[in-house]
Amino acid sequence: MKNNYDCRAAIILGMHDAIVSLTGLIAGLFFAFTDSNIIIITCIISSVTASLSMGAANYLATKSVHHDKAMMSAVCTFTAYMATCFLLILPFFMFTDRYLIFSSIILMSIFIIFAFNLFFYIGQGFYKL
Repeated sequence: MKNNYDCRAAIILGMHDAIVSLTGLIAGLFFAFTDSNIIIITCIISSVTASLSMGAANYLATKSVHHDKAMMSAVCTFTAYMATCFLLILPFFMFTDRYLIFSSIILMSIFIIFAFNLFFYIGQGFYKL
């Protein structure tokens, strides 16, 4: 076990899971309901419950390999999940046009994936064969 725990993997786990689950939920609700308030409330509830679940699952997974930083890993996953969900729900508060909101969410998802992966893996030899 390392003394200085690097929670990059936990952050990426939470971030990517949030993008997949919440973007899918938003897309489904977007085409089912016209009231943005229903979508916002549903997404907030889903974000909180899913982030707690992901944090707990990451805690157990990390603890099962006898890692002494299981709690830190869980907190990193939970925080990354909630921050990503916040960014994906934010366009509902910024815009009124439904299609601009949906487009913004899709673009935000793509931006988050590229920006965070680039930030975390820059200088890591990611592209080396």
